[in-house]
Amino acid sequence: MKTVCGIDLGTQSCKVILYDYEAKKIIAQAQASVDMIAKNDGTREQDARWFESALKACFDGLGADQKATIAALGVSGQQHGFVPLDSLGAPLYNVKLWCDTSTAAECAELTKAAGGEDAIIADAGLPMRPGYTASKVLWFKKHQGTAFKQLRHILLPHDYVNFLLTGEYSAEYGDASGTALFDVRKRTWSEKICALIDPSIIDCLPKLVAPNAPAGSVSAKAARTFGIPEGAVVAAGGGDNMMGAVGTGTVRDGFLTMSLGTSGTLYGYSTSPVVDPSGDLAAFCSSSGGWLPLLCTMNCTVASEEFRLLFGLDVGAFDALAGKAPVGAEGIVLLPFFNGERTPNLPNGRASVNGITAANFKKENIARSALESAIFGMRIGLEGFNKLGFKAREIRLIGGGAKSPLWQKIAANVMKLPVRAPSGGEAAAMGGAIQALWCLACSGKGAVAGTAAVASTVAGTSAAVEDLVDEHVVLEGAIVEPDAPAAAAYDEAYDTYSRYLRALGPLYT
Repeated sequence: MKTVCGIDLGTQSCKVILYDYEAKKIIAQAQASVDMIAKNDGTREQDARWFESALKACFDGLGADQKATIAALGVSGQQHGFVPLDSLGAPLYNVKLWCDTSTAAECAELTKAAGGEDAIIADAGLPMRPGYTASKVLWFKKHQGTAFKQLRHILLPHDYVNFLLTGEYSAEYGDASGTALFDVRKRTWSEKICALIDPSIIDCLPKLVAPNAPAGSVSAKAARTFGIPEGAVVAAGGGDNMMGAVGTGTVRDGFLTMSLGTSGTLYGYSTSPVVDPSGDLAAFCSSSGGWLPLLCTMNCTVASEEFRLLFGLDVGAFDALAGKAPVGAEGIVLLPFFNGERTPNLPNGRASVNGITAANFKKENIARSALESAIFGMRIGLEGFNKLGFKAREIRLIGGGAKSPLWQKIAANVMKLPVRAPSGGEAAAMGGAIQALWCLACSGKGAVAGTAAVASTVAGTSAAVEDLVDEHVVLEGAIVEPDAPAAAAYDEAYDTYSRYLRALGPLYT
């Protein structure tokens, strides 16, 4: 038996799966938590050493005989995190994360230096947002000057895991496109944007590899540390959204993946760059050869979790409570900006419950408004897709919220699109495993038997990622279709949400 290993380094945990691609099943999996440093100024950081410890804990949780089957590995990682390393590959400071909003001033400084937001979108395809990596690098220069002088390598979290596995410094187009240091149209580092921070930055960025190419192979050191086969192929990997797209089958035009996690994302595959002049949709590259226009909100399941804890309920009980309320929660509208917000761009945003009257002030309405607010945030992205000519056909729903039948119905009705959920629940890790299989097939490292698209693979041949996805991504359950009366009611509720957002948004800019 041979397996491919999918690794998903998220914000809260690291997950590892071993996928038997001949039997088409996950044979083992493990998970380890990762802590976070949070401060009132918007700081959200992690120690890079925690990544290695969590990865080791995951591999230690697998049997030696299981790990011996690994032929290739693919890594998914939380996007945008800034991992600063010295010349020996040692971390110089904590990893500033995607949800860190403490760099708003640096974003404004870089935008002004570039000639304004329109100019920076024209040059690189992305505006400067606190979530992206570029402003974190400038913050590091301004606030950690001594350490900045020792900076030799800038990596993203998934790049850093690849470095731990291979000893090589590399990056892949999809994850790199989320740094705002990258020209998304040309798929190369932007010397112009890098120079706005410091002339040395361009030399600190890693080489770029194609999504079906190897980042390297498991080093002797990594083999000893993690107990995995030395020489196993390590695929290019990618950001968690890019790997989630592979793991849900979003590798063709028309499909959207919606991820309901701590953050919320909505993204779709495109064969050409999709640059949004408003900056609401990020013009990312995919990790399957094309582009991945994406909306990201920083507060998705955050609101439901906060109110669930406040009410002292478990997840099932909270959903049941929300299910007692009608569509639109009788006029109660939640703006869920507990962590500031990226889309809309409100880094200093605050959460608020609006529309309360003596008649509608009920726990069930507040619970439902928490669920609805997450999907209303996603609809902002769908409207952006529509304006740019993207013809959506279906939504693939993933993340913790995807397990809720109520949330599935809300998503179908707010978005007016059919919704399906992939089986397994680990889309990013599964995407890493499929990319590893793709890389293994394309690298000619040996036959990949039992997979129709790449059967009898030999050196020099390649496989289509679309065929691999068709064969290995399983969709479970019935399609949830939108209900016309509920969808019409949600049009009205979304208009109410939009009015509150327009009225209160200026308070947080």
